[in-house]
Amino acid sequence: MRVEEPSLSPDEGFAAIVLPHLDAAHNLARWLMHDAAAAEDVLQEALLRALTYFSSFRGGNARAWLLQIVRNTAYGAIATERARPLVPIAADEEEAGAVAELRATGDDPETSLIRSREQGGVRALIAALPFELREVMVLRELEELSYKDIAEVTRTPIGTVMSRLWRARRSLVEAAAKQGLTP
Repeated sequence: MRVEEPSLSPDEGFAAIVLPHLDAAHNLARWLMHDAAAAEDVLQEALLRALTYFSSFRGGNARAWLLQIVRNTAYGAIATERARPLVPIAADEEEAGAVAELRATGDDPETSLIRSREQGGVRALIAALPFELREVMVLRELEELSYKDIAEVTRTPIGTVMSRLWRARRSLVEAAAKQGLTP
């Protein structure tokens, strides 16, 4: 006698297959958008698209599938936002940066500030990379995707992924050396 496994509803399938990759999707959106609020909007739109088209997902790498949707949504948002200038809420960038540096950690205040500024320097270097280089750097180094998966997400050949990653790393090392940071 053969016992059939219970099948998942579409909502349960979506939750089981796509939602485990939510952190990676949010991270990519943050790096591509340079703004927390815009990244959250992109992520929300991407998840809505993923849910809408989940029935067309035929298996494979769900993480790459979701990140591709996030990437495409971010590209669309960037194209739309270029036409509309944004006015920051903080009086200046320095004030906004100071607020972002206030975090609760287990370190003493001096160590926490030093660590925060070092991380901010590295983030600034990555953020200063051209979009195509920053994108592959985030996908490879922060999200730890394989070259094959990055090629799938970005819809570029693996050789292009490898070339962009090499150029991104070289640019980071050069920029770090100019600023006196250790790579």
